[in-house]
Amino acid sequence: MSLIVKKFGGSSVANAERVFNVANIIIDDYKKGNDVIVVVSAQGDTTDDLIEKAKEINPDGPSKREMDMLLASGEQISIALLAMAIEKLGCPVISLLGWQAGFNTDSHHGIARIRNINTERLKLEVSKHKIIIVAGFQGLNKYDDLTTLGRGGSDTSAVAIAAAMKADCCQIYTDVDGVYTADPRKVTNTQKLDQITYDEMLELATLGAQVLNNRSVEMAKKYNVELEVLSSLERKPGTIVKEIVKMEKTLIRGVAKDTNVTRISVIGLNDTPGVAFKLFNKLAQFKINVDIILQSVGRDGTKDITFTVPLDQGKDAITAIESIADILEYKEVVTDNSCAKVSIVGAGMESHPGVASKMFEALFDAGINIQMISTSEIKVSVLIDGKYADKAVQAVHEKFIQ
Repeated sequence: MSLIVKKFGGSSVANAERVFNVANIIIDDYKKGNDVIVVVSAQGDTTDDLIEKAKEINPDGPSKREMDMLLASGEQISIALLAMAIEKLGCPVISLLGWQAGFNTDSHHGIARIRNINTERLKLEVSKHKIIIVAGFQGLNKYDDLTTLGRGGSDTSAVAIAAAMKADCCQIYTDVDGVYTADPRKVTNTQKLDQITYDEMLELATLGAQVLNNRSVEMAKKYNVELEVLSSLERKPGTIVKEIVKMEKTLIRGVAKDTNVTRISVIGLNDTPGVAFKLFNKLAQFKINVDIILQSVGRDGTKDITFTVPLDQGKDAITAIESIADILEYKEVVTDNSCAKVSIVGAGMESHPGVASKMFEALFDAGINIQMISTSEIKVSVLIDGKYADKAVQAVHEKFIQ
C-alpha cells in the first residue's frame, strides 16, 4: 500500500463531467489499497472571475488581506464538489481547507510562503483510510488570517504535503500529458519528454513554461519528492521530474516564453559605488522578483540600469524606486509592458559551445531583434518585443529540435 498525493488544476475540475472524471481517477488508486491525498485548484476561470469582482467593487485595488479572503473561496468550492462526487461514487472522503490540513504560512498576502505543515489532521484522516481533498493555494498565518500562495500555489501545496507526509509519489495532473520541448498547443513538432531533471524543470517553470509552478519544483528538489506530470483527460504515463535522468540526444530540453514581463529602466543614475545596491536592496524590501539586469557603461558621470520584473509587480517596483528618489537622484524611470522573454533550457548546453550563437541565429533569420540577454549554465534567455513571442519560440524550436 502506498500514499499517493495527487494535484488537479482548475481545468481538470472545470465542470461536473470533469469533476466526476477526476473522482474516478482518484477512486481507481484508492481501490487498489492506496491512501490518497488530493490537492485541488479553483474551478476553471474562478480565480480570474473573483479578481474581476474585486475590481468592480474597488477599481483602485483592495487590500491584499481582503483579496486573500476572497480568492481562497475558489478552492473551497472545488474541494466540496469533488468530495460530493466521491461520496456519490461510494467512497469515504473528507474535504479540508488549507488551515484544516495544517498549512501555516508567513504574512505576505498574495505571495505567502509555507512555514510548516502540522500533519496531525492529515495523519488522523489517513488512519481512517479516507480520501482527503485539500484546498490548495492557501494557508493561515500567525494572526489566524487566511493567506494565499500566489499563482500556481496548488502545485506547491501538493509537493509540501508529499514532503511532510513522506508520500511515495506526487502526481500533478494538467490538461497536457506531460512536459514537452515547447507548448504543444502553439508550437509544431514538439516532443514529449519521458524524464527531466529538477534543475531543468525549475528553469523552464521559472522562464514561463506553465506546466509546473517553479516554487513546487524547488521544493521537490529540496525534499527529493519525485514528481510526475500527466494528463487528467488521458490515462497514460506522463513526464517524471527527478534528480538524475537518462541522457537523451536532445541538447535542449525545452523552449519557453514568458509574456508576464515588465522592463524597467532607471535613467541617469550617478555613476558611483553603491547605487546598484541601494536600488536592488529597496526592491528586495518590497519583495520584488528581479530577473534580467543590464547596466550601461557610465558616461558623463551617469549610468542607466535596466531590469525585468513580473508584470503584476511592475507598479510595486515603481513605488519602491520612487520611495528612494532623493537617494538615487535619477533622471527618469521608463517602463515597457509589451515585452516577452524567450528561453532555451538544457543541462547539455554547458559542455556544448555555440548554443547561444545558434539561438541568436534563429532569431536573426526570423527578423526578431534582441533587447536584453541573460545566461546561466543551463539556460539562455532573451528579451524581445512581445508581439513576436510565438514566432520566436517556433523559430528557436525548429533550430534546435528536429
